[in-house]
Amino acid sequence: MRVVFMGSPRFAVPSLEYLVSAGYEVAAVYTQPDSTGGRGRGLAASPVKEAASALGLTIVQPQSLKAPGAVEQLAGFKPDIIVVAAFGQLLPKPVLELPRLGCLNVHPSLLPRFRGASPVAAAILAGDGFSGVSIILLDEGMDSGPVLGRAQLAVADSDTTASLSAKLSLVGAGLLGEVLVGWIREELTPQPQDEAQATYCKPIAKDEGEIDWQLSAIEIWRRVRAFYPWPGSYSRWRGKTLKVIEAAPLSPQTPAKAGEVVALDSGGFGIGSGDGTLNVLRVQLEGKQALSAAEFLRGQRDFIGAVLPSSR
Repeated sequence: MRVVFMGSPRFAVPSLEYLVSAGYEVAAVYTQPDSTGGRGRGLAASPVKEAASALGLTIVQPQSLKAPGAVEQLAGFKPDIIVVAAFGQLLPKPVLELPRLGCLNVHPSLLPRFRGASPVAAAILAGDGFSGVSIILLDEGMDSGPVLGRAQLAVADSDTTASLSAKLSLVGAGLLGEVLVGWIREELTPQPQDEAQATYCKPIAKDEGEIDWQLSAIEIWRRVRAFYPWPGSYSRWRGKTLKVIEAAPLSPQTPAKAGEVVALDSGGFGIGSGDGTLNVLRVQLEGKQALSAAEFLRGQRDFIGAVLPSSR
């Protein structure tokens, strides 16, 4: 069984590692081209490239699978099946038709909910109690292929996009193991998705991280978690960016106007919103290290009473 694996972020690494440990012949690993790092750091390899290199696998980094010669190069690896996990490119029809067992995609949502680019963050933003992983047989649409398996996972109040993605990556690798065996043995029947239930999530833009204090404390809390680690949630104070790294909503009865910084009995501080107060637990002022709210106040005693601007 020859497999070509396609993936890029850390979410995809456990699935790749599973394929190797289970004895599948991974003929090649496709991943996104190295990206340019900031502040003179040069080119950065994807987590999948780093893992594939450590495993001694053949690595291919195409700018596009639609480029001249890309399909022919892929065909040269003679894959029986292609496994995809957050690769970052849609697979064109000639690629989908190449392997005899098709192309399977490990997607971090309970499809058809949250098709698209940011399903983990979308689940947190929506306040979903559960997320999960779906494995589908890819077609030409956006995450629209028939489902071969699903696995559900509870979303904890403390989960961020980083922590939930890490959990789902392990769930996905386990589910991949089950689905591959059933699919190879022809024991699975692909189940079409219910198009009437489909929802979509767009890529997250960098400026979405700026906090709108007119939103409710619960909405801001979800955004703090959904936008960690990128693009982060932040406000501005005295011309500098103030990142809110960790927070929790307080009772709606806690009195504070939107953006107003108030002292809390815990020794930390809260910030008023359009509905309720956000208990800020950890922050980072531009150019400084991350601190607990209480530690931050010890160095910024005039912060209490400040009114932070909304992004609107």
